[in-house]
Amino acid sequence: MLALLWLFAFAVLIGILAFNRVPPWLNTAAIAAYLALLSIAGNYSWRWNALVWVIFLAIAIPLNVPRLRRWVLTERLFTRFQSTLPSLSDTEATALEAGTTWWDADLFTGRPNWEKLLAYQVSTLSEEEQAFLNGPVEELCRMVDDWDVTHNRLDLPPHAWQFLRRQGLFGLIIPKKYGGKGFSALAHSEITMKLASHCTDLGSTVMVPNSLGPAELLLRYGTEQQRDYYLPRLARGEDIPCFALTGPEAGSDAGSIADTGIVCTGNWNGQETIGLRLNWEKRYITLGPVATLLGLAFKAYDPDGLLGKQEELGITLALIPTDTPGVEIGRRHFPLNAAFMNGPNRGRDVFIPLDWIIGGQERIGQGWTMLMNCLAVGRSISLPSGGTALAKKAALTIGAYCRIRRQFQLPIGEFEGVQEALARIGGNTYVMDAARTLTVSAIDQGEEPAVLSAVVKYHLTERMRSCINDAMDILGGKGICLGPNNTIGRAYQTTPISITVEGSNILTRNMMIFGQGALRAHPYLLAELHAAHNPDTKAGIAAFDRLLVKHAGLVVSNAARAFLLSISRGWLIPGVGNAPTRHYYRQLSRMAAAFALTADVCLLSLGSSLKRRERISARLGDVLSYLYLASATLKRYEDQGRQAVDLPLMQWGVEDAFYIMQSRLDEILQNLPSRAVAMLLRLLIFPSGRWHRPPADVIGKRIARLLMEPGDALERLVAGIYRSHDPDSAHGRLEDAWLKVIAAEPVEHKIQEARRCGKLTLHWNTDPVEAACKAGLLDLKEAELLSKAEQARRAVIKVDDFDSQELSRTAG
Repeated sequence: MLALLWLFAFAVLIGILAFNRVPPWLNTAAIAAYLALLSIAGNYSWRWNALVWVIFLAIAIPLNVPRLRRWVLTERLFTRFQSTLPSLSDTEATALEAGTTWWDADLFTGRPNWEKLLAYQVSTLSEEEQAFLNGPVEELCRMVDDWDVTHNRLDLPPHAWQFLRRQGLFGLIIPKKYGGKGFSALAHSEITMKLASHCTDLGSTVMVPNSLGPAELLLRYGTEQQRDYYLPRLARGEDIPCFALTGPEAGSDAGSIADTGIVCTGNWNGQETIGLRLNWEKRYITLGPVATLLGLAFKAYDPDGLLGKQEELGITLALIPTDTPGVEIGRRHFPLNAAFMNGPNRGRDVFIPLDWIIGGQERIGQGWTMLMNCLAVGRSISLPSGGTALAKKAALTIGAYCRIRRQFQLPIGEFEGVQEALARIGGNTYVMDAARTLTVSAIDQGEEPAVLSAVVKYHLTERMRSCINDAMDILGGKGICLGPNNTIGRAYQTTPISITVEGSNILTRNMMIFGQGALRAHPYLLAELHAAHNPDTKAGIAAFDRLLVKHAGLVVSNAARAFLLSISRGWLIPGVGNAPTRHYYRQLSRMAAAFALTADVCLLSLGSSLKRRERISARLGDVLSYLYLASATLKRYEDQGRQAVDLPLMQWGVEDAFYIMQSRLDEILQNLPSRAVAMLLRLLIFPSGRWHRPPADVIGKRIARLLMEPGDALERLVAGIYRSHDPDSAHGRLEDAWLKVIAAEPVEHKIQEARRCGKLTLHWNTDPVEAACKAGLLDLKEAELLSKAEQARRAVIKVDDFDSQELSRTAG
């Protein structure tokens, strides 16, 4: 019995040391003190005590003496580590170095600092930015009719194009000194969100010039001469830009582009000069059909050594006016009935001078690095903003519709099946907006979140797809009949576009989020990789040795934290937040430790084969993603003042994340090749089993009622989208009917109560309002209220219909 007590005390000591990440020297001292106490008070034989001390010293001395540790352990592990490293292409290596890490790095430690996150300042709009949103952006929305754009014109109207140029909407990110707006990332996001909420084609037209394209590349890498010439032209809309990367053979694997630029001599402006002869074929290029300035990615070659000894120079970027001889702008693509400009282009023997390369001759071969660094920012803003816009639109319009539309004498929002879909729309919208604002705030603080940009691109576009699908399920027949009164149909048609562009979502989830995140955001892995590739082997081993000690301590600590936080349900750490949220922060800390431990074990046990096990990588990426989304959700709740009415939205978002993270970890354990490793991990991560559940039905019911009831919570949820007050517009009619139906509900209840009590009898051909008035149950004002509500309701549930001539597109 005494031996068990000593053993238990030792386990407690190790747990405390590991849980609190005590430095190695202090670990050694604490264990030595324990053994000294055991030797004195343990009443064991001197032989037993000597054996224990020999074992302890045999482990402690090498671990605490660097030279001995390197000789005994590190050099062998270093050689093995080098042999198991996955092969990285040049494009993959470049992607790993792109951008910065931020909160994702905190999550990878397994011990996120919640106080640091909550203290992080979320961006706010300046007076100028808010005025621009309230003025020109609202005006632009009013002048564009989505049905006219997508059915009649298949283009924005000419006056909208002129307005875009005149108001500088193509130069949101261009600094004021070049004639641009110089707006923040938040303003960029808010503008594109408002435009996309009204007309997705309008949003796409503004997104592209302000995202990954010539302006961003020029600002970062252009020569002074290039900036001074092109940026004012782009800001004024004098040049319409596009960027051509994707080709027939290079889609997701953009690094395999077959387009070439051969260094050669040619005639330029009457003089013989060294330049590049380009040949390319591109497709899916947004704004391509109307572009005047083409950004082009190609591989440069110098077969004659005109620039040096290197023949293959690498991916290079250039700016080419589309009226350059040999440039061919192809016909338009027609992506799922969308009207935004998109199409192929080609170039045949196009000769350009070297100073058309973005950044000049010195930037030859640096194109992939340039693209990846720009993508880390652009991908964080445009598509997440567009996705959030449509989710907010669904939350507002479908919530109102569920209050207006009746079946079985009840608003359809009273049925639990509809409430389930409404809850997903509301909960997803809350999470999406939280992640969007937190990510753009990081950009405004100077971060370039490479991994988190992939997280928000994937998850916000996928959640948008979920919201739109749920909206269509609720609308039913009205949703599938296109027309000017259908608020969701076009969004449903074009949803796959955002899933596809800027890295397909399958690629992003399976290969990028964890594949890039593991090396980029892990505390030690990238540094260990650099040490392994150090040409100075001695220096590499020394660096690897220092990292190895820290990495091993991290793994042991996360194992202890995952286990102890699980069996204690998080109560071993002080919680932040208030009573409704404190438990969530504790559980997120537990999940972060479980994720970090699982990631390290997978990397250790699978080695280079993890790169090929995409489904395990995808699940690890899901856990990382949901840790970030849940963090953003909690921070939004705190930043907005812990509004009690918003509590169901926050609860749904966080509890949904817990359930999915738990499921993904379980799936990883089920599919690890080594069953022994899987069993050990399960013991550490789920010692008491899986106990997270999906959000409760009562939470979903509260969210559904929140969406159906005008109020502050709903206004916060859908803030930033365009809301037409034109009584002839679909949205204007919807909000008008919503308010009238709500105002008439007490009168309707009066009639229903009268019927229930037998005071009013209705026949099949009796008008209820007329009968109630004759019975003295309603006055004229109440009757008028009911009549107006019914008229407005009928206008909303009406489905568009056309004659054959109307369905044929015109150029008008």
